[in-house]
Amino acid sequence: MKQFISVNDVPDINALIAKAVACKKDPLKYQDLGAGKRIGLLFLNPSLRTRLSTQVAARNLGMEAIVFNVDKEGWALEFEEGAIMSGNTVEHVKDAAPVLGQYFDILCIRTFPSLKNREDDYSEMFIHQFIKYAGVPVVSLESATLHPLQSLTDLLTITEELQFKKMTRRPKIVLTWAPHIKPLPQCVANSFAQWMNAWGEADFVITHPQDYELSTEFTKGAVITHDQDAALADADFVYVKNWSTYTDYGKVYENDPAWMLTEEKLKNTHAAKVMHCLPVRRNVELSDEILDSPHSLVTKQAGNRVWAAQAVLQDILTHQYS
Repeated sequence: MKQFISVNDVPDINALIAKAVACKKDPLKYQDLGAGKRIGLLFLNPSLRTRLSTQVAARNLGMEAIVFNVDKEGWALEFEEGAIMSGNTVEHVKDAAPVLGQYFDILCIRTFPSLKNREDDYSEMFIHQFIKYAGVPVVSLESATLHPLQSLTDLLTITEELQFKKMTRRPKIVLTWAPHIKPLPQCVANSFAQWMNAWGEADFVITHPQDYELSTEFTKGAVITHDQDAALADADFVYVKNWSTYTDYGKVYENDPAWMLTEEKLKNTHAAKVMHCLPVRRNVELSDEILDSPHSLVTKQAGNRVWAAQAVLQDILTHQYS
């Protein structure tokens, strides 16, 4: 891979999952691959699992990881081409990114959408400007519309569970909307849908209340229903996530607690395993009885973030620097 921004950068999803499995079995096998190389982790927004798992993954490959919190420690960046910088921004990305490209061998960027202007957010201008000007491979640690490292982790976790269950039939995987107290981005839901449809090895269903449709750019190929109970019937995996409205962008129309997943709702599934990217608001998005039960994969999922990141970095190092 030359970069890692979405599933479109991955020539073979199953091969990348297999690489992540191999990293998990022998984390230090390629500890010399990144020797003498530096990875820059730029955060325009907060992070826990993404930041730490990527640092651990880089260290396993022998890389030096340097974290920079742009929103707290750096100058306010301008991303618009031709901008007259007479406002709050101090440095243009076309000046900052090439310098960072000299400091680092791989540059990782995390940014969130504003949830104010859909056209601006879905243009992915921030991460594309870094790609344009940095001159080194760029990895998305979450962008305005997608979270590819999380989605690779999710498929790794599902693949492991399918092997553990020795399932021979085609699994059914459900992405269900959940309540939340504030508007959240569509990134994780978009990305999971994109990867599931590209993977193509499961029956994939998305369920959400009316008015919470995601962009068809990412959901095309999935079955979509507003009936959560019907969606959950015979499910093997249930991925729980909140997202705000897409059409009337960034809004919360309802916060119906009836959409929160409970043990009762799982009774019509195939003892489904439950997933969430974390952080999770307990007893709002997901009930304690689910999160603290054998149904929950959230801790395993979070642990797998290291191996997904390591597989991506290993692939980039192998193909770009070997």
